[in-house]
Amino acid sequence: MNSLTFSRDRNGKSITAVDLFAGAGGSSVGAEAAGVQVVAAVDAWDMACLTYGDNHRDTTIYNSLCEEVDPYQIVQEKGDIDLLLASPECTNHTCAKGGVVRCERSRETALQVLRFAQALLPRWIVMENVIQMRNWDRYNELITSIEELGYYSRAVVLNAADFGVPQSRRRLFVLFDRERMPPDVVPPIESRIRSVKSVIHTGNRYRYTPLYTPRRAPATVKRAQRAISKVGEDTPFLIVYYGNDGSGGWQSIDVPLRTLTTLDRFAYVRPTEKSYEMRMLQVPEIQQIMGFSSDYLFGQGTRRDRIKLLGNAVCPPVMTAIISTLLTGGKNHVF
Repeated sequence: MNSLTFSRDRNGKSITAVDLFAGAGGSSVGAEAAGVQVVAAVDAWDMACLTYGDNHRDTTIYNSLCEEVDPYQIVQEKGDIDLLLASPECTNHTCAKGGVVRCERSRETALQVLRFAQALLPRWIVMENVIQMRNWDRYNELITSIEELGYYSRAVVLNAADFGVPQSRRRLFVLFDRERMPPDVVPPIESRIRSVKSVIHTGNRYRYTPLYTPRRAPATVKRAQRAISKVGEDTPFLIVYYGNDGSGGWQSIDVPLRTLTTLDRFAYVRPTEKSYEMRMLQVPEIQQIMGFSSDYLFGQGTRRDRIKLLGNAVCPPVMTAIISTLLTGGKNHVF
């Protein structure tokens, strides 16, 4: 990350950022692509910090709960901060939990955005989460409290598929600016719709197993048969191998993938001369489905760890478009 060219403010200073709940670094990658220098990142999960460190060697990483990090120390060490990025815990907001009782302590991690905003007073803040966060009974309180620090705010829901990411992934982004109302439109840097087929390795790099085996779960076979009845016998497709799905349990590879989660969900099925064979999507494919470049390092932990890191991540191209829009006020030049 040493060859990046950073955007600068009116005084010639690099625009700097802090990334809270940074995870594998998706928001940081996106911000850096927009010319921002991410000087500090915070995450409590060791595996996330190791992965982040492999890819952002010039960023100071705080392997800690946000509650235990002193934002004034960051200012002492790094100077004034222009941008605060934050992706508070989403597990207890998402509809994926069904009717399970939510953990309020998890939801309240979002209040750390307010605490850091009070201390850092950056020009801009971008908070990302699942769209169901708006149903949290403290959501309006949080937004109002940040506005009372002198910010204009705007909430937008963006689909990663509209930003050149081969995945349909809708997320809430709350944008704050201390000087002007954030634009209501975030134009994509890359606007073409990419199918999941564009990143699936269709050759023999990965090991396949027969679709029809005595040990295969009947539900899996039924999902595959539903797909075959729709796409025909000669066309590959994807099935939901683990978890529930309200869309028939399969999808075409000619459109963006449905939303990735922290679970190893999707399997690629292809016809053979006599039958069908299948395999799970692999980490290099999943990272491109999330919008990470193929050279981003996901070498830490187990396969399950890597898939969890990716499923929790922010799609970098979406963040690049957001930051570019904030920096320009929706125009074609900075400031």
